[in-house]
Amino acid sequence: MSKRAVILAGGKGTRLLPYTVVLPKPLMPIGEFPILEVIVRQLAQQGFTHITMAVNHQAEIIRAFFRDGAKWGVEIDYSLEDKPLSTMGPLRIIQGLPDDFLVMNGDILSDLDYSGFFEEHVRASRIFTISAHLREQKVDYGVLEVDVNNKLIGFKEKPRTGYLVSMGVYMANRCILDSIPEGKSYGFDDLMLDLLAAGKPAAVRTFDGYWLDIGRPDDYIQAIEEFEKMKPRLLG
Repeated sequence: MSKRAVILAGGKGTRLLPYTVVLPKPLMPIGEFPILEVIVRQLAQQGFTHITMAVNHQAEIIRAFFRDGAKWGVEIDYSLEDKPLSTMGPLRIIQGLPDDFLVMNGDILSDLDYSGFFEEHVRASRIFTISAHLREQKVDYGVLEVDVNNKLIGFKEKPRTGYLVSMGVYMANRCILDSIPEGKSYGFDDLMLDLLAAGKPAAVRTFDGYWLDIGRPDDYIQAIEEFEKMKPRLLG
């Protein structure tokens, strides 16, 4: 089964300032590799043969680094936005997308089986599949529960709440392109709401392995600290 992937690598990385003043976020190094090279190596190892990088901010630097992908044994091409189109908008301007394709952010560190995720989506004939991760949030305070008369009816000391979050990794059928407006900013949230309104909700696949969204300086430091230990799981 031929596998195609689209990597969203056009953001400005404002949450990762000041690191991203010089380099685009996907090229920030972790260990001896940029974040995006780790992803490309993973996809190549898992049978993806064609990768399109949706680029905008500092696109020329990303293009100069990856070129045509021959170094990693994959075909890499580029889709350049002339204005920011958010997360799903760039898909509308990419030519020749197959019936089903992987879409993912270019700043993710994970040992997700991308090939298995791809194949499961295709077998189930889904419109859109979200890879989701369970996150736990701790409240650092004693939480008071009160009634309408401000009488205490319950108390929780530093409770923890679990919730599913999108990992920024998706499988899509090309029929979603009909929902994406041309030349306008259109995000993941817009697509999800439109699919729900149309009675065609996305499938959610929970993943309990390693996942780190490298969006903030603290996340980036964590990625650097954990990469060497995780490298065998990430890159084999």
